[in-house]
Formats: sequence, structure tokens, C-alpha cells
Amino acid sequence: MSGSPQLMATQRNGFKKESFILSVDVGTTTIRCNVFDKGAKIRGTCSSKVVLLYPEPGLVELDPEELFNGFIAVVKGAVQDAGVKMSQIVSLGIATQRGTFTTWDRTTGRPFHNFISYQDLRAIDSVTSWERLLHHEGEGAMTLLYLVSRQKRFLAASVLVFSPQQVTFRLLWALTHYTQLRQAVAEDTCCFGTIDTWLLFKLTKGEVHATDYSNASSTGMFDPYQIADQQAAMFGECCFDVGNVNITMGTGAFVDINTGSKPHTSAAGLYPVVGWKIGEEVVYLAEGNAADTGTAIKWAQGLELFSDVQETSAMAYSVADSDGVCFVPSFSGLQAPLNDPTACASFMGLTPSTNKCHLVRAILESVAFSVDGGVCTNDFVMQLTTDLIGQKLARPVHHEISCRGAAFVAGLGVGFWKDKEELKRLHTADQMFVPRQAAQSGTELGVVSAEYEAVLRSWEKALQRSMGWYSSRA
Repeated sequence: MSGSPQLMATQRNGFKKESFILSVDVGTTTIRCNVFDKGAKIRGTCSSKVVLLYPEPGLVELDPEELFNGFIAVVKGAVQDAGVKMSQIVSLGIATQRGTFTTWDRTTGRPFHNFISYQDLRAIDSVTSWERLLHHEGEGAMTLLYLVSRQKRFLAASVLVFSPQQVTFRLLWALTHYTQLRQAVAEDTCCFGTIDTWLLFKLTKGEVHATDYSNASSTGMFDPYQIADQQAAMFGECCFDVGNVNITMGTGAFVDINTGSKPHTSAAGLYPVVGWKIGEEVVYLAEGNAADTGTAIKWAQGLELFSDVQETSAMAYSVADSDGVCFVPSFSGLQAPLNDPTACASFMGLTPSTNKCHLVRAILESVAFSVDGGVCTNDFVMQLTTDLIGQKLARPVHHEISCRGAAFVAGLGVGFWKDKEELKRLHTADQMFVPRQAAQSGTELGVVSAEYEAVLRSWEKALQRSMGWYSSRA
């Protein structure tokens, strides 16, 4: 964290003895706290920037102590902004970025190293080595076991792709490089955890070392066949029914599909995660992701292609197309179904006629091609996404939906809200986007816009050119 949290004023009027739910979302770029009332309205809010550390190329870290200090600061700021007392808060919900972890001494509480981000690429050599071994020796055996048993877990193993985003390989790297960590493991004094685990440990002064199903299922060390940010977003959008789909566009883009009480495995690269567990009910999601959508937009802003993100939609609409320019947002490699951690980010198709608006449009097109979240405030991205998939898209009133989802889960847990049906009644959409082709010509939903078929083919060609870039330089 850096600087003082930015308080965003909301309505203040002595709430007397009203009760409230506190919710914190620790994202990749921002940590935000909201105070929700019974009507799921935000009564107070506070946010602060998350400072990412880049000690070497490809390494992405966060300072554990600074993260906790920022957490405390936004909680205090949101409660102050709401004009309520801590005694009126009946529950706290926490949503965090997944796959980011650290280790620490159980006795002293001191971290052995910084948080290693899910975007970090330090374990890429191990990933490549294990991937080669898996496909050489294990893939055929797992496929055979699936054909014989029809057990989904064996199908999952047969199409398993290792990725630097999985905690396992970065943890192995840490065990190899940090002597104090190895010693603590040998002496059984080491704690391991994702961001939620660290926050709970600090908040309880070392009494609680725990995580939840949604974070655990995303580490690669938990068997989902037995709530983190994307799961919280899914819950916040009230996607409670089988077949409900949620697209989150923030620092990364995520597509989550509710698969109900059974985990789903896809040969196309979707992976199963636990959505949430409330009482005896366990809900599973099938998920796919692209890591660098929002990162690409912030990177472009840093290059001064635009001064304010709100300008980008108008800039994209100011030109007829991207003038043949394609952008591949792969600062952290490419995820499913290509699964190439050695891919590079790139602009292709540049000509002397290319201007800033063409570059911005190409970046925004790449966001839609890759896929609520902060990016969904961009009308161009939302319209393009609905044109590409040929389906209606509803944009929520509150764009930072992970915070709302964590509040919903926390509120249900203490009876603040009665059930999911009550939550559905509280859920409202800001705007419905309809495919232009369907709206103009009356064609059925599900048809991809012909306008973008050629553009999409060019972008897929650019993807292929970007793949293997760093491995070819080794």
C-alpha cells in the first residue's frame, strides 16, 4: 500500500442502531472496503492502491505487512465514511485475488518472503519440465482410466496443463531458494497461506490458520472433487442456478459457469473450482481466464496513449476499426486453451497511418476477444463482447461486484439476509447490451457478428506469432 486511502463520501445520516455488513476485496491493483446496509446499498466506502513489486523481470511480489496495514486502513476508512460504529458491524466478508501466497513463522508471525503473485513467472522452467514429463508418461494412463471408470477426475488429469499461475510450482521455487523456509518446514514451525489466510492469522493474532474452499481449490494443491474473488463475483451477481455465466473483467478476465453440485472438466481448458460452500451445499464452477486484460489498459495509460481510462470508449468509437492493428495482452503468458507461459505481449500490423485511437481500439478489442469488474464500465468493450458471443449481457449497477458477493456470503452466514431469493430481489442491472446484428436484422441470438469475424481471425494469427517468444530467445 502507498499513501493514504482515498475516502469517497456517501450519504451520512445517523443510522442509530442499524446493522451493517462489512466487505473487503483485495484485488491485484486495489484494496477496497464497502459498508452494506440491509438493502445491499453501499453506505460507506474506502479504497487504496495495491503496490506490486518487480524485483526482477518476470517476478511479481507484494509486501505482506504493507498489505495488512492497507487492509486495516480501508476498513477504518469505510466505517468512518459510513458514519457508523464498529459495534454496528455484524459480519465481515473478505474476497481476495487467488493464487498469491506467502509463508511465515508460526511463532513470530514474520514472513519468510514477500507474497509471490499469481502473475509471477519465476517457476516457468519447472512448469515446462513437469509439463513435458506429464505428457510423455501420464496423459495416456489417465485417459485410459477415464474411459474405464468414467470418473471426471481422470479426465481432468488427462487434459491437465501445468501453469505458473498454480501455487505448487512457485512454492517449490520458494522451498529451493529460501533456507529459513526449509528449516522452518523441517521444524514444523512454518505456516503457508494465500492472502485470506494471512489476513485471518493477523486479525486473530495467530490464533487462526485457515482458508476457505474457493481459495484452496485454486492453489492446485486441493482436490475439488472432494471464496475467492471470482467466486465472490459469481455470488454477487446472484448466479445461483446451473448454467448461469458470469464474466469478470478486471486486472484479468474470467469466465465462470455454474455447474451445480458436480465439478466439470473440459478438454478445452476450463478447470473446476469450488464456487462456495454454505452449510451442506457445495457449488462448483467451471472457469477459464486471461491474466492481463486490465493490466494492458493500465500499461497503455502509463505510455500516455490516454490520460483517463474513461476516454478509451470514445477513442475506440472515433475510428471505424483498428486499421489492421492487433494487440496481444500476454504480459503473463497465454492461458487456456493455448497455455503458453512463454508468449509475449505485442502490437502487430502497425503502419505509418496508425494513430493513438487505433492502438487504443486494438487494446480494447483484445480485452473482449480474451474473455463485471472495473473494465465493464467501458461501453465499447461491453458492446463488442456481446457482438462476439451473440448473447445479451447485463452490466450490474455496482461494477466492483466481488465486494458485494463477499458481503452476501457473510450476510447469509449470520442471518442478515434470509436466503438467496432475497438476494436475487436486491440484484439490479445498470444496462442490458444486445448484439447489434440481432437488434438490427432480427437474427437469432448466438450468432457471432459478421463484422468481427475477419478481425478475430487476424487477432488469432497475432496470437500464434506471439507464442513461444521467450523460449525461442533462450
